[in-house]
Amino acid sequence: MTSELLQQVRVLDPVSGTDQIADVLIDNGYISSFARHISEVPNDIHIRDGHGLVLGPGLVDLYSHSGEPGFEERETLSSLLQAAAAGGFTRISILPDTSPAIDNPAVVAQLQKRGGKEEMRKTEGINSSPASPASPTPPTLPLLQVWGAITQDVAGKQMTELIDLAAAGVIGFSDGQPWENFGLVRRVLEYLQPLRKPVAFWCNNRELMGNGVMREGPDAIRLGLPFVPDTAETSAIAALLELVTVTSTPVHIMRVSTARSVELIASAKSRGVPVTASTTWMHLLLDTQAIKSYAPSLRLEPPLGNPNDVVALRQAVRTGVIDAIAIDHRPYTYEEKTVAFAEAPPGAIGYELALPLLWQHLVETGEFTALELWKALSTYPAQCLGQKPSAIAPDERAELTLFDPQQTWKVEKQNLYTLSSNTFWLGQQLTGRVVKTWR
Repeated sequence: MTSELLQQVRVLDPVSGTDQIADVLIDNGYISSFARHISEVPNDIHIRDGHGLVLGPGLVDLYSHSGEPGFEERETLSSLLQAAAAGGFTRISILPDTSPAIDNPAVVAQLQKRGGKEEMRKTEGINSSPASPASPTPPTLPLLQVWGAITQDVAGKQMTELIDLAAAGVIGFSDGQPWENFGLVRRVLEYLQPLRKPVAFWCNNRELMGNGVMREGPDAIRLGLPFVPDTAETSAIAALLELVTVTSTPVHIMRVSTARSVELIASAKSRGVPVTASTTWMHLLLDTQAIKSYAPSLRLEPPLGNPNDVVALRQAVRTGVIDAIAIDHRPYTYEEKTVAFAEAPPGAIGYELALPLLWQHLVETGEFTALELWKALSTYPAQCLGQKPSAIAPDERAELTLFDPQQTWKVEKQNLYTLSSNTFWLGQQLTGRVVKTWR
């Protein structure tokens, strides 16, 4: 590996609470030295001027969706990994709603093998890249981790062989879909307790949701779209928290989107209930007022919140009530998304957009400190997965992301590594882009 010295780069390390300008020497995959100034360096080292750049631990995504296997026209593992790398992620975790679903060891092995092939491509330098010559060179590809399905074909009716999936190396267990059978949920919590693997639930009552596509409130009435009441989410969260209180099995609550949900989780944490939680990056940036455009890429599940929900979610991330920001990258083809808002499949891409937009709208505005944002995208997601977060210190492995918060670029299909372009920001100019990652 090439040794590299980053001179006078802004170092963000949530583990130590560091936010300072320093020199960082990376040698053979490890941080060799970290100091205010490093004067003595080998003659053959590559030196990069770090002025204006930000160096932090590699970003970690809790959950997203892969097109492959089954929907390669939306996303292949190759394009998924490259998009994640271009967005600064060094570890990503994909949900089991592929086709076939990740509900048996054979599918886990297939994905691990494909991930291994991508690693070989990375080291051989055969990565494909966007057509635009302005696009950066693809950074080092991230570690691919997979969630094992809790139920067969993520249908919520019959449990998978959880022990076999654990032995096959899944990162944890989740269907990524709402649950209706809470009797089965309790059995799952009791069964999973000795496996000591993360288990994640999306809390949503489909009966209360009905055919809703937008959060209930004045904007839904104004726009004439069928609405989803807050209680579709909060009633399911309340029920899950009761079961966790009884079983003491730690859980992670995915896709938190309402102010009342934040209150329920905060109350549970204050009582010592073993729960962590995440919201998605888009739920921190946009609210129901953005839907006046009827852009199909804003058709999400859960739907975007009302303005008071966004305020509560941001505050919850800053205080740690919500532990992490997830990307929930969900690609769709142009044909699938180019329909009326209410008919569009829910989801949007995010890997290459999340860090620039969050930095621009939360850090540059002063609402978040840089450390608060980076912690929610790197350190805390790793902890939610039961993993050791990366740190910036001598002798630590170099799992790092180098970010230029001032670089401008346009969100166009030819500038993206993902195969899909279902995003509200398509065609817009963004400020901030990842320069490089190490892993």
